[in-house]
Amino acid sequence: MSFSEEEFVRLDNISKRFNEEINILENVNLVVRKNEFITFVGPSGCGKSTLLRLIAGLLNPSSGTLSVEGKTPQAKRHETAFVFQDASLLPWRRALANVELPLELRGEEKQKKRSRAQAMLTLVGLEGAEKKYPWQLSGGMKMRVSIARALSTSPKILLLDEPFGALDEMSRHKLNEDLLAIKQQDPFTAFFVTHSVSEAIFLSTRVVILSQKPGRIHTIINVPFDYPRTAELRESDAFLKLQAQAMHKLREVL
Repeated sequence: MSFSEEEFVRLDNISKRFNEEINILENVNLVVRKNEFITFVGPSGCGKSTLLRLIAGLLNPSSGTLSVEGKTPQAKRHETAFVFQDASLLPWRRALANVELPLELRGEEKQKKRSRAQAMLTLVGLEGAEKKYPWQLSGGMKMRVSIARALSTSPKILLLDEPFGALDEMSRHKLNEDLLAIKQQDPFTAFFVTHSVSEAIFLSTRVVILSQKPGRIHTIINVPFDYPRTAELRESDAFLKLQAQAMHKLREVL
């Protein structure tokens, strides 16, 4: 398999089994261009989160090949960051110190890591919250700190596993808009998991619908809306029509 400049991440016939008995994914093929925003949706247990872990190099496929810029995910792990559904902040560290953690683990010198962490908190709209502990932050603020921490290392790939699933709808919408604004300023290729079709369409260049376990690609929906995207987009006829089409495709796999 040769690497093409047109592709950034490539999955060829990816299958994943656990204990040689539980088949989670089967024959997944996908080519992703640099700076795309790809969202996986599908029934619970269809392998959405497993796909993220394969792309991150945290798991190996049982069969098939997965490459990032023509190399293994493990070789590119330093260019990848993960945001989980739980913000997973260290409770004894203030917001700024939580954001500094990946840079600290990389051995960055104190002033450089402090400056970068401060810039990332500002980027996610938390300037002034540097000294707050996690228990002093709302759910949305905690997730912003988690995103700032992930972005602190300037990743080429950002993996997000239902990061806004526990938030109320208004907070979720606002963080969707802010995430796209952040991506405009500090570009990355995103892989996102959600159960919300509306969220998937609002964020993505393409929405990948997976079938029931073992997960296979059932449908790929190209999202035609230009960036930047505003809150008003969700109310447009074109958005609502595409959302209905996606819901119809999703019902086919339930």
